[in-house]
Amino acid sequence: MAGRFAPRPTRTTLRGGDVVLPAGAVPRPAPAPGRVRTWTPDGPLDLGLVLGPLRRGPGDPTFRALPDGSVWRASRTPAGPGTLRVTMRGGVVHGEAWGPGAGWLLEQLPLMCGAADDPSAFTPRHKIVALARHRRPGLRLGRTGLVLESLIPSVLEQKVTTDEAYRAWRLLVRRFGEPAPGPAPGRMYVMPAARDWALIPSWEWHRAGVDDKRASTILRAVRVAARLEEAVRMPPAAARARLEVVPGIGPWTSAETVQRSHGAADVVTVGDLHLPGIVGWALAGDRYADDEVMLRLLEPYAGQRHRAARLILLSGRVPARRAPRFPVGDIRGL
Repeated sequence: MAGRFAPRPTRTTLRGGDVVLPAGAVPRPAPAPGRVRTWTPDGPLDLGLVLGPLRRGPGDPTFRALPDGSVWRASRTPAGPGTLRVTMRGGVVHGEAWGPGAGWLLEQLPLMCGAADDPSAFTPRHKIVALARHRRPGLRLGRTGLVLESLIPSVLEQKVTTDEAYRAWRLLVRRFGEPAPGPAPGRMYVMPAARDWALIPSWEWHRAGVDDKRASTILRAVRVAARLEEAVRMPPAAARARLEVVPGIGPWTSAETVQRSHGAADVVTVGDLHLPGIVGWALAGDRYADDEVMLRLLEPYAGQRHRAARLILLSGRVPARRAPRFPVGDIRGL
């Protein structure tokens, strides 16, 4: 029966994918003016593709995509909490921000939308990749400039199902974060500060469904949060090495983090449950590919392997499910 139906999106396909924004939507003006900035990209830009990997599930309290075509993000910046509203009209990106971190968010806006990325450096070597690039010319790899906001949800996603990880992130941010500044959509929150993460009691981690191993990793990370945030000024390889000094942070977690914080075009995720099989199936018809096979297949894209993997995920060519969906765990009743 499993092979007769199209597979449901996995966490990997969601992260490699898209936030659907209505075509031709006319953004409504925000109800209260904030600080404003515009930026004109030097080529096609699809906000849904660029900002989509920053959303941790459809209920992410730090991210909201509205029917008017606007994308809202609540972030904890070096200057403090801030809310950013991003829209695109006539090929121009419009950013409006509120809160103590508004200036920092607007300064970072072009990089977050892929200003430092160079899609022209990518040369497709497979037909499926070329078609995906042709259909999605607006794909760029954005750089948030923030490490902890990508690291913590990545740790929560270790060794669990999508629903478990997204639920934990949602519950913890809403309970221990703070309301997003400005006229943000309802129930948007800025994630807790490093000190607030460190003060979360053990029973609250348990209530959110987070086991001791993941909770301990986050606690170790926030104790050296300043040193980890410094990694954003390092090359991706050096940044990953610094992150992996923290016990509990391995190659999978560091890759998922720097892909977002650095916009790293060549950092491919290894140790993922689904990605090797998806890449193997798309490029060689091998649904049983492991990390070694995946890396060998991506060798022609050296320097751009993460972009190649994103395009493969966006192609929609994934192997049919071989077994029932992995059951969602819940430790809260233990």
